[in-house]
Amino acid sequence: MNKTLECLKLRGFFQQCTDAEKLSLLMDQGPIVFYEGCDPTGPSLHIGHMASYFAMRHLVEAGHKAIVLIGGGTARIGDPSGKTTMRKMLSYEQLDENAASIARQINRFFDTPPNNASANITYENNKTWLANLNYIDFLREIGSHFSVNRMLSFESYKMRLESDAGLSFIEFNYQLLQSYDFYQLYKKYGCRLQIGGNDQWGNITAGADLIRRLECGGETTTADSVAAASATVFGLTFPLVTTADGKKMGKTEKGAVFLDPSITAPYDFFQYWRNVQDADVRRFLLMFTFLPIEECDSLAAPDKNPNEAKERLAWEVTALIHGKDEADKALSGARASFGGAGGDKSAMPSVQLERSKFESGYNIVDLFYDARLCATKSEARRIVQQGGACIGSQGDFTAVTDIAAIVNADALDEEGEIILKAGRKRFCRVVGV
Repeated sequence: MNKTLECLKLRGFFQQCTDAEKLSLLMDQGPIVFYEGCDPTGPSLHIGHMASYFAMRHLVEAGHKAIVLIGGGTARIGDPSGKTTMRKMLSYEQLDENAASIARQINRFFDTPPNNASANITYENNKTWLANLNYIDFLREIGSHFSVNRMLSFESYKMRLESDAGLSFIEFNYQLLQSYDFYQLYKKYGCRLQIGGNDQWGNITAGADLIRRLECGGETTTADSVAAASATVFGLTFPLVTTADGKKMGKTEKGAVFLDPSITAPYDFFQYWRNVQDADVRRFLLMFTFLPIEECDSLAAPDKNPNEAKERLAWEVTALIHGKDEADKALSGARASFGGAGGDKSAMPSVQLERSKFESGYNIVDLFYDARLCATKSEARRIVQQGGACIGSQGDFTAVTDIAAIVNADALDEEGEIILKAGRKRFCRVVGV
């Protein structure tokens, strides 16, 4: 197998391929053009999106040419794959704003060390060719090549048809549009490969089939058919990333872990990776860092402290997404939270609260709510009653279980600060002003 494909396989980016042997031979002959698409349904990517871009970067750094496709056109419909209900329709203006924001995030990711990979990347937005399509012409030229029976055999459609929500006609068209994307990129750039999560398998194979039909009249590829061979395109998918307990990657009690620092602070981003389960450490080191495979194996070896591997994982991913300075600050803040060596309280999540409230007696429920460790006072009361509310300093905390408890000014340290802990993993540095 081609060494780049082998690398993807070893790192967990390989589940299905339309023809791994032929793709390997093609990649051995020289660089190929490939693409991955993402619909701008929100203003920021989240961690679940990033597996595709880590895989893309491995390919780019091996010399292959990438097309980052922003789905400004397909997002106007919404992909039903993996969804139990129809996506919320956004205005075209909002989709354009989201597309620009996501493109900046992706570009930043490819511009970070160890290698700046952006030189081998082209950005496209499929609204360029989708927004003004003539519907009748599209149905005649493209829709005629699709079998409804075959489309209904794909898991993404079957799941929705069996659900209470059903499948809308507008969503049913999505596969035609994504297939048309592949065809457009094939014609414009000679794109030979589409990659993506395994929930995209049906859409990817439909696109590959459309290209064969349009370019060589539906012929299957044969050794003596030059036209068919030149139109051979491939699809490669990787597993949807879940945690060891089966949960969707990047989901927390606060919601998804986003790349936008105004939505998910770099400290919280770091903490997500620092707190992954032991069983996930090696797999996540392989998928979400560019450390050599041997080093990933060494860090996650059974005789090593898993917390050291988690800290390294958290730093590496945070540095790739937010830069080394933010990764260093997050690491220092995390060490301060847990009382580790080299910690810096100023790097922890912090909030300023009126010192006068401490002097008059700050109710513990109000304190945790005002520090934004709890979304509601009901949640704050529940955390206190369950023994999850702690106050103190670096590495030295006392649980408070009485919802009527009062925190006075003498609980503040010499700098007028106190550290709160909600549960095992959430911290906040409170500064009395």
